Amino acid sequence: MSQATRRESIALPTGADYLREILRAPVYEAAIVSPLQDMPRLSSRLNNHIQLKREDRQPVHSFKVRGAYNMMAQLTDEQKQAGVIAASAGNHAQGVALSGNQLGVEATIVMPRTTPAIKVDAVRSFGGNVVLHGSNFDEAKGRAQELADEHGFTFIPPFDHPAVIAGQGTLGMEMLQQNGHMDYVFVPVGGGGIAAGVSVLIKQLMPQIKVIGVEAEESACLKAAMDKGYPVVLDNVGTFADGVAVKRIGDETFRLCHQYLDDVITVSSDEICAAVKDIFEDTRAISEPSGALSLAGLKQYVETHQLTGKNLVNVLSGANTNFHSLRYVSERAELGEKREGLLAVTIPERTGAFLEFCHVLGGRAVTEFNYRHSDNADANIFVGVRLLNGQEELDAIMVDLQQAGYPVVDLSDDEMAKVHVRYMIGGKPSKPLNEKLYSFEFPEYPGALIKFLNTLGTHWNISLFNYRNHGSDYGRVLCGFELEDKDLLEFSSHLRDLGYQWKDVSKTPSYNFFLAN
Repeated sequence: MSQATRRESIALPTGADYLREILRAPVYEAAIVSPLQDMPRLSSRLNNHIQLKREDRQPVHSFKVRGAYNMMAQLTDEQKQAGVIAASAGNHAQGVALSGNQLGVEATIVMPRTTPAIKVDAVRSFGGNVVLHGSNFDEAKGRAQELADEHGFTFIPPFDHPAVIAGQGTLGMEMLQQNGHMDYVFVPVGGGGIAAGVSVLIKQLMPQIKVIGVEAEESACLKAAMDKGYPVVLDNVGTFADGVAVKRIGDETFRLCHQYLDDVITVSSDEICAAVKDIFEDTRAISEPSGALSLAGLKQYVETHQLTGKNLVNVLSGANTNFHSLRYVSERAELGEKREGLLAVTIPERTGAFLEFCHVLGGRAVTEFNYRHSDNADANIFVGVRLLNGQEELDAIMVDLQQAGYPVVDLSDDEMAKVHVRYMIGGKPSKPLNEKLYSFEFPEYPGALIKFLNTLGTHWNISLFNYRNHGSDYGRVLCGFELEDKDLLEFSSHLRDLGYQWKDVSKTPSYNFFLAN
């Protein structure tokens, strides 16, 4: 029997079932009816009426309390007496802790040891018992399930349960009551709880409204499932938008999203950063990256489909962010809006060459200029340029430079350039090296660096090392190794033993332009 056939043989809740459960969900014992706020600046810029559903105003600063409370309120007296458990590094943890406090249910939350103290303290402030275990979510979830079996706790999943989905669906009901003239609703997708709940509710009552799911490019588990026809496990997920960093969409959330969503789109980290800035400029609210996901999708969809004069609603799903991560957001927002371009340009190594180069730019504002003497013939420079007309203007600048005799490469979409290389200009080795370059996502916990060096650093010479962290659970490491071809098989084995996410970036343009010999 196929997987699809097995699922069809199970009696699953219908759309009408979900509508009934959403209408009777007692979430307002813990949650509030969040405002639907106009975004006048962005509305004027995009020529549409855009509104923002302010779930950051919830007591836990995210929508997660809706699903957690709805499920926990329906537990039997015996289950409540035994207590509940969840695994989370963020918003779901706080939702379960607050719900437990409201219902008088002891709530234990297993969180990875890498979880920032601000999030751990927030869970404890709501009365949750915190257990720190493992270096990632999967390890924490495994421990939570072990504790549930040992102590009889009820496990509260973050998204893949009908009661959780119905709780999140109350958000859709509020939006219909606050604006019955919506044309499009954009919802973020991580595990699919909010997308499933909102779409099933809206399609039961006003099916003419389009509901669009938005995923981060680095964790597009729903798109992968849509392509295959069933949920699949992603090999890796990016951690920037950590609130939606899910490797596998839920079974029930996938079923509902597949049936009720009108479209699913993906957005880049730079587009998310630009959306965080848009939210701040219109409302003065500071969104977490995943909280701005649906607005990033809205903006992309408007541009792609040339929408005008429509009523568009998106969800600010959470605002639990680390202050230091805003530095990264600020750096990348201009790139996400195509208001800045990054270029690698070769100019002659002689007096007055930079002035001549600036004349070719035609008075455009230079946002960044990195250079270090390399040889007596040519200089490779890293240049940021302010843009008024996006990619069209950047293309015109490149044509002007090429016609003036300057070799130029567009680095605006080169991740290595944006994360590492722009801070390392002038770092070419003084002698030829057989060097391979790798990027790593480096977990923030005591002993992580020692583990890295013990596994790799004692076997091969490290020829380059750059570390960047912007207040998130993971830092970014760029590392060069001296490797002969005969070493590559053994080296790859050690990379697997290391257990961190990694990628060979030896062929990226920015590395070869500025750092390779």
